Amino acid sequence: MSVGTLYQYFPNKSALLQAALKRHLAEVTEAVEVVCNCKEQEGKTLRQMATAVITTFLQAKMRKAKTSVALYSVSSDVDGAKIVQQMGTRFNQAIVGTLATSREPLPTDPQLAAYMLQDAMVSVSRRMLESGAPERQLDTFPRELIFMMCAYLDAGSAHVSVQGAGAVGDADEELPSEILDVVRKDTSHETQARCSLVINISSQQSARGCSTLKRALDLPRAVDVELR
Repeated sequence: MSVGTLYQYFPNKSALLQAALKRHLAEVTEAVEVVCNCKEQEGKTLRQMATAVITTFLQAKMRKAKTSVALYSVSSDVDGAKIVQQMGTRFNQAIVGTLATSREPLPTDPQLAAYMLQDAMVSVSRRMLESGAPERQLDTFPRELIFMMCAYLDAGSAHVSVQGAGAVGDADEELPSEILDVVRKDTSHETQARCSLVINISSQQSARGCSTLKRALDLPRAVDVELR
């Protein structure tokens, strides 16, 4: 269409760029909302959820890579921060909703965990897109981002699981299976000859608690256990 026709719908260039930025961010946000609201995500692990969200986000951003890069360069001139904030709120709510349905405990407040995931995705995707040859980074950046966020969620989940165990009483008392699963996962690395485990549990029966945990784990290698 002609420039004259275009400006029948937009009063000036700034308004046109704002509309382009809103549409672009809306497309990315809606893609994330779809995957987060999918019933298939309910009850999955935090690692599976993070992988699905990151993959979907990066695919949406890379679908129009040149548009993304162009909008980065003009966003500060068209009140882009306000537009990004508005879309960011929707983005965050979608991630919070899906993380809350995980079968694993969250490492921190759901909204904070979502912000960590969200900010990491936005920062890494911008770095990738502005690298000059984003297509060369399509394998490396997503893989490393998923690895980083899964490590964050795994570490936090393990801490919450163990911290929430409560006091360990009699030596014969069984520990929750989800805690044992977390500890087994954290102490199963073949590169470790000996593992140390610190468990934040308030207990007057620390010695009994340590014995209970060691016996329940039945690990093939020695494990030092300290209850705090």
